[in-house]
Amino acid sequence: MLSDQRNQAEASVEPIESVGTEVVAPIPIPEYVNELVTRAKGAAGRLATLSTVVKNRALLAMAEALEEQKDALLAANELDLEAFGTAPEKQAMADRLRLTVERIVEMAAGLREVAALPDPLGEMPKMWTRPNGMQVGRVRVPIGVIGIIYESRPNVTADSAALCLKSGNACVLRGGSEAMAA
Repeated sequence: MLSDQRNQAEASVEPIESVGTEVVAPIPIPEYVNELVTRAKGAAGRLATLSTVVKNRALLAMAEALEEQKDALLAANELDLEAFGTAPEKQAMADRLRLTVERIVEMAAGLREVAALPDPLGEMPKMWTRPNGMQVGRVRVPIGVIGIIYESRPNVTADSAALCLKSGNACVLRGGSEAMAA
């Protein structure tokens, strides 16, 4: 195994935000990941049965929310960039990490493009008849839960979530730690 399980068990994840005045203790990473995956698995069945109209409305709402929250996203991204640093060897990664108004508009446009795509679920790309008369076909169905690990590119979060939603799949996304605020 590539990682030391003891270090993983001792590592923890700070809660992103506390609700009300309740203070939440840090959660060990293995428990945190297990909880995320369990919740995603629970949502997968519901996502698989969503109508095309509901999925498209959700994608359009995501695009609107991105545009409405652009100032907050830009401020959070600025915090990420400051924490990341300005060393010359980090310049290429910082460019990928950087959000601009134009990139946020492009992210929202990408969500709208996915909403405009035909729903892939239930499509039968191939059908044939066996010699005994039985019809056999391939039908597109959701996978269930998709896990995606990627570097610090905020646009990948929107693109991945959109494609998973459109295809009726739950997703667990893990971007780079450099983009924690945004």
